[in-house]
Amino acid sequence: MNFKLLYEISVSLLLARWKQTLVAAIGVTFSITMFIALLSFMTGLNDLLDGLILNRTPHIRLYNELKPNETQPIQSSNTNAGTYHFIQSIKPSNKGLQIQGAGAIIQSLQADPRVLGVAPKIVCQGFYQVGSTDLTGVINGIDVVEENRLFKFRDYVVDGNFLDLKNTPNSIILGKGAAETMLVQVGDMVQITSTKGVKLQLKVVGFFRSGLQDIDKVQSFTSLKTAQKLANEGNNYLSDIQIKLHDILQAPFVSKEYKKLYGVDAIDIQTANSQFETGSKVRTIISFTVGITLLIVAGFGIYNILNMMIYEKMDSIAILKASGFSGKDVKSVFIGIAVSIGIFGGGLGLLAGFGLSSLIDQIPFETASLPTIKTYPINYNINFYIIGGIFSIITTYFAGYFPARKASKIDPVIIIRGK
Repeated sequence: MNFKLLYEISVSLLLARWKQTLVAAIGVTFSITMFIALLSFMTGLNDLLDGLILNRTPHIRLYNELKPNETQPIQSSNTNAGTYHFIQSIKPSNKGLQIQGAGAIIQSLQADPRVLGVAPKIVCQGFYQVGSTDLTGVINGIDVVEENRLFKFRDYVVDGNFLDLKNTPNSIILGKGAAETMLVQVGDMVQITSTKGVKLQLKVVGFFRSGLQDIDKVQSFTSLKTAQKLANEGNNYLSDIQIKLHDILQAPFVSKEYKKLYGVDAIDIQTANSQFETGSKVRTIISFTVGITLLIVAGFGIYNILNMMIYEKMDSIAILKASGFSGKDVKSVFIGIAVSIGIFGGGLGLLAGFGLSSLIDQIPFETASLPTIKTYPINYNINFYIIGGIFSIITTYFAGYFPARKASKIDPVIIIRGK
């Protein structure tokens, strides 16, 4: 087999019908371009939506849930052993929301090599007093530095400096919705009354916007010390311990381990956000399905073009075979034509896909509900380009294989006799 000669023949056939060749290449280019742009945009959108949850949600949350004791006193009695107990009007235990030994638990977690970071938290209910009106609120006491490091707290503070919450005593960062309802500005004083009856005058040092309007109307953030004052508790009081792991996939297993080890309730991010994760997977599957469908459609276009080329080049094929070229040589010629169209069109498609993605990435996209987003989200994942390039070659190979096999079986005697 003379590869140089087969190459020259393939080029001659391509140039002889260069308009059809160009149309086939444009089809592949368009398909790859839309495949790259679509996947980049859809996965970028998925990352954006995931970030709304992942950036603000711990991988594991340790807390105490209000619930009745699993064992009631009568069940511990030996007097009626072996009998069934029907107990009504069971009340929650007096265990409370405080995590006992929280300091020791945090030290133990920080020593665990699987743990990326630990952020303590206090959640308490309260009321924002606006004149004679009381608005329900949720006050979150946080460790400002760790909250920012693990959950990008700074990105969601749209007015003011988040570090003022740490440096300014008796300060608060209000949810943007709550601030608009109360008509307060940064630097104003607001009065908070906790459910324990504690009243504090707090200075507003910033506004927070999570992107979820209903939450922003009620939530606010203070330092741990301020939250402990509102809860009327001591310096060791914590209601939540937020944990981020190096590997998020370990969260379900590790949460069960921590629940048993520390004797507290624990929930992992997969359990807390199972519906959201399912939606993200479905969107990704749809994106890949549409993109691959575009490539397959382009493959059928190449198949039709090569089929027409074979019928028009019957005499040339007959001459090649009569000159000593085998059916395998003829098949190689037409497969080479198809693959060359795939490589050329696919290469242009990858460049055009990157260019279109970059163009989308520059389009302004500003919304009050997403303060951290300035342009449309794009994910420049190299795997999309690898998949697109490989699939363009595979699609065009099979698009050329079947017409090439047909050409290789042509009997030159019949063709020449018909001419």
